[in-house]
Amino acid sequence: MKKILVANRGEIALRIMRTIRKMGIKSVAVYSEADRHSPHVLFADEAVYLGAAPSSQSYLNGDKIIAFCKELGVDGIHPGYGFLSENAEFAQKVTDAGIEFIGPTPEAMRIMGSKLAAKESVKKYNIPMVPGIDRAIEDVNLAIEVADKIGYPVLIKASAGGGGKGMRIVEKADDMQEQMERAISEAKSSFGDGSVFLEKYVTSPRHIEVQVVADKYGNVIHGLERECSIQRRHQKVVEETPSAIVTPAMREKIGEAAVMVAKSCNYVSTGTVEFLVDDKLNFYFLEMNTRLQVEHPVSEMIIGLDLVEQQIRIARDEKLGITQDDIKPNGHAIELRVYAEDPLNNFLPSIGTLTKYEKPTGEGIRVDDGYEEGMTIPIYYDPMIAKLAVHGKTRTEAIQKMLQAIKEYKIEGVATTLPFGTFVFEHEAFFSGKFDTHFVKNYYTPEKIKEKQKANAEIAAMVAVKYWQERKKMLSPVEHKSTSWKRRLAH
Repeated sequence: MKKILVANRGEIALRIMRTIRKMGIKSVAVYSEADRHSPHVLFADEAVYLGAAPSSQSYLNGDKIIAFCKELGVDGIHPGYGFLSENAEFAQKVTDAGIEFIGPTPEAMRIMGSKLAAKESVKKYNIPMVPGIDRAIEDVNLAIEVADKIGYPVLIKASAGGGGKGMRIVEKADDMQEQMERAISEAKSSFGDGSVFLEKYVTSPRHIEVQVVADKYGNVIHGLERECSIQRRHQKVVEETPSAIVTPAMREKIGEAAVMVAKSCNYVSTGTVEFLVDDKLNFYFLEMNTRLQVEHPVSEMIIGLDLVEQQIRIARDEKLGITQDDIKPNGHAIELRVYAEDPLNNFLPSIGTLTKYEKPTGEGIRVDDGYEEGMTIPIYYDPMIAKLAVHGKTRTEAIQKMLQAIKEYKIEGVATTLPFGTFVFEHEAFFSGKFDTHFVKNYYTPEKIKEKQKANAEIAAMVAVKYWQERKKMLSPVEHKSTSWKRRLAH
């Protein structure tokens, strides 16, 4: 493999290209009108213009991307995450064009891209699943019958997609009709597939996922678990590894389950198996993400593997160079997704120009970003500015390092999730490890950040006054009684 095109943008494109360069391979960037001067474009060996800013006219134009690959003699396409990364049809077209798709097979993507097909695939391996019905359901009476059997509350979920879309909690039978209609409608508009199913709603869930790596020869290993329970709008903001609640015995079981899920669909490349964990530490299979995850840096810090390098090696038919016994956890890692969002205004996107942009540096601090000072956050794409990740010998050390890194991360011109990160990492529930996916709902309000900012401003003002008073004393002239110097100077 001599040349790889990265079919993505921003921080993930840049992160992938760094590994490509390290491996002595040429990289090709693609860009839209909005990203013409982005760092990933300047970093690549070659770059091609896809089209106008909207992703439908640029980063989602799979046929144009494949045509450029043929024109430039590209050997492989890395899709990153988002955009075309989990599009089985695109992966099939890439393969049919004689280009290596750096990721799983189209068939594995199709199976795991549907939550119902995924459940069917793993059923024969006796992997625990949340009680419910594992087929598409439209009949409200049948839904009520299932809910009565498994007990309320229940969760209506879209079979396709994710990110909380097509998802509704139902507390009682009277609400079933309305919530099913809403879930089906949202699933159709978001994913073009209105299939929904029903499962028991776990009231205090933790979101634990397991990194897997699989080659083309049937070798599959897991790279330990990641805790992803701190979320807003059903989307992750904070991730860490290892999880504060996973015991060595549970780690072995949940890791084995993840490996079996990968084997159930003949999975190849890196992927992530997601589980729901209840308050009694029972875990249930949720779904599989057939791509590199946003939060992969925390796993890399702990297990010492470059996961993008593994993807490329697997794509060029190499066997895994490591076994499960080689995977040993080293310390603790935490990641904060730094979004251009306003945590004081319901995390709404904050579009603008980065008038100041200074990154934290130091041992155990990693910033994966795709922006520089003076650049504008475009409205067309996900508003993530960077992934801020830290590594420490212990969880406590990692938390303290993260708090310091947030202080040193200077971003002006847009609102960001940095103050929310400080709120999370200083909170007793996070520090103690006693939290679940309802952390934001249970503990967070914008007022709490405002109160903290006000208190900090008052302290800063007091410090400034004290400093001014001390400087005033130092600079005021001292009158010496044995001399008339001041008086003579006046004459």
